[in-house]
Amino acid sequence: MSEPARQYPSHESGRPAPGPLRDWLAAMKAHTPPVPERPATVRQEAPRAAEPQQSWAPRLVPGNAAQAERAPAGPARAGMGTADGEDMSELMAENLMLKAKLRIEQDRYAELQAMLAQEIRDLRKHVQDEMSALESVREERDLWQARAEALAQPLFQKR
Repeated sequence: MSEPARQYPSHESGRPAPGPLRDWLAAMKAHTPPVPERPATVRQEAPRAAEPQQSWAPRLVPGNAAQAERAPAGPARAGMGTADGEDMSELMAENLMLKAKLRIEQDRYAELQAMLAQEIRDLRKHVQDEMSALESVREERDLWQARAEALAQPLFQKR
């Protein structure tokens, strides 16, 4: 009944990852800035609320017009230089990262929409239940009012 858990070999066990994956991982590691360590003698300051948070901004790349002037036209460009190839792999890695972030945000948005729709359905059901209960009380009140009027009618007739 109890089988040993399967262990899959990881790529970090000395064997390098496949080519494109290795390049992508290297680009991802290069893209994330290392956290600088503070010396122990430096006084720790509390983060200020007044300082604006730095948000992520896309990296700007020179336009195609400047590259077209430098590069020869046609099939001679097939063998791209290392700088162009590195820049292209960085852009592709950044693009993949942005697409992954976008997919996560879309999933979160869809999940929130589903939760809100369910909450609205529950609220409508509750309101309908309350209105039907109120309507039944109103019907009962109208019935008692009619009975009271019927019983009180002989008291107010002239003889």
